[in-house]
Amino acid sequence: MNNPLDTHLFDKAVVFATQAHGGTERRGKAYPYIIHPMEAVSIVATITNDPEMLAAAILHDTVEDTDATLDQIREIFSERVADLVQHETAPLDDTLTWREKKTQQIKQLAEAPYDSKVVALGDKLSNMRGIAWDYRKVGDKVWELFHAPNGKDDVAWYYRSLADALSELSGTAAYQEFSNLVNEVF
Repeated sequence: MNNPLDTHLFDKAVVFATQAHGGTERRGKAYPYIIHPMEAVSIVATITNDPEMLAAAILHDTVEDTDATLDQIREIFSERVADLVQHETAPLDDTLTWREKKTQQIKQLAEAPYDSKVVALGDKLSNMRGIAWDYRKVGDKVWELFHAPNGKDDVAWYYRSLADALSELSGTAAYQEFSNLVNEVF
């Protein structure tokens, strides 16, 4: 008989993320924001069943997009979960331009440990699926949803750079899907 999977940490992370993102909508989507972290964690689950990585995947946007802090993540979950979320969090420095923030984020991911890259891939593939869907549906109007000063050109640079930064994961089906979507859209 198999031992049951311990989902305590993940269950706690789902509740925390759902409450943190409560009442918010995914930009341009008209559905609850929590759908995105749920998709991201489902992608990560195709690569690992590590409870801390799954918790980090569902929590990945809480520090960047809600009032939650890394200290809270560290205290409630663990140092490792906080580190995984931190590697996935864009710089919060409002003095940086869009390109500077994205450049820092790409460098951070390129230098991040394998586990952090897996969590990031869950997020980025979820984002890329949404972009591809919207691009097929509305064409170039999709670029109006981004804060990128040069629209599609900037977003293309960013996602191609992410593909390079995450290339250590090229043996996974999730990375291959991500790379294919980047090539399809850009």
